Amino acid sequence: MSCASPIGVLDSGLGGLSVFSEIVRLLPEESVIYYGDGKNCPYGEKPKEEIIKISDEIVCFLIGHGCKLIVLACNTATADAIDYLREKYPDTPFVGMEPAVKPAVMSTRTGVVGILATAPTLEGRHFKDNYLKYAGEAAIIPAVGEGFVNIVENGEIESHEAESAVRKIIDPLIEKNVDRIVLGCTHYPFLKDVINKIIGEREIEIINPAPAVVRRIENLLVEKRISAPSGNLPYYEFYSSSGKQYLNKIKTTADKLLKGLKK
Repeated sequence: MSCASPIGVLDSGLGGLSVFSEIVRLLPEESVIYYGDGKNCPYGEKPKEEIIKISDEIVCFLIGHGCKLIVLACNTATADAIDYLREKYPDTPFVGMEPAVKPAVMSTRTGVVGILATAPTLEGRHFKDNYLKYAGEAAIIPAVGEGFVNIVENGEIESHEAESAVRKIIDPLIEKNVDRIVLGCTHYPFLKDVINKIIGEREIEIINPAPAVVRRIENLLVEKRISAPSGNLPYYEFYSSSGKQYLNKIKTTADKLLKGLKK
C-alpha cells in the first residue's frame, strides 16, 4: 500500500455517492473505489448481525483492492458494524457517518432541531450518545425518513410520490418550529430539492454531514501520513453486488455528480 492507494467507500447502494462526490470535491488528488451493494439495499430493514456480515465482506473486498482507508458511507452500517470492523482490521483506518447533531444544536435560533434518519441510525449508539450530550441545549426531534431510500434507489426523486412521502415527514417538523434539519442518511441529500420545495421560504437550514466527514478523512490521512502525493492523478472505480445494470446506475449517478462539480 502506498500514499497513492485509493480510499474505499461502501454503501448499501447509491446514497454513498453523496459522500464520494464530496471526497472528489475536497480531496481532488485522492483516488476512490466505491462499492454500492445494491443487492442488500436497504440496510435499515436488516438485523445488526446481517449488516456486520455484509459490511465485513465488502471491507474485505476493498482491502483486497489496496484501499488505505475505508469510509462507511452509510449511517446504518456505521451504527451496526464500525466497532466490529475497527477491532477486526486494526491496521485500517475507518471513518463512519453519524447525524450532525452538534453543528445543528450549536447554530439553531429556535432551539428546535430535526434529525432525519433511518430507524437503525436513530437507535444506534452514535446517535444516542449525541442525543444525550446535546438534548439539554436544544429540543432534538428524530424522524424516520420512511421510504426515502427506496425512492432514491428507484430514481423517483422528482415524482409526486416522492414529494408526498417527504412532505409527510417534513411538515410535522415544520409545525414544531425546527430551523435545522440534519440529513442522517447518505441517500437523503438526493432529496434535498424536494425538501427545499416543501420548506419554501421558511428559514430552515438543511445540514448534510458529508463535508464534515470528508474533513475527518483528510485529518486521518494527514495523521497516518497516507495522503496522496501532490500532483497525483486520481482514478475512480465502481463495484456492486447487484449486477451490470445496477453498476451502470451507480456509474451514471456518479458521472452526473462529477459533472455538477465542474460547473
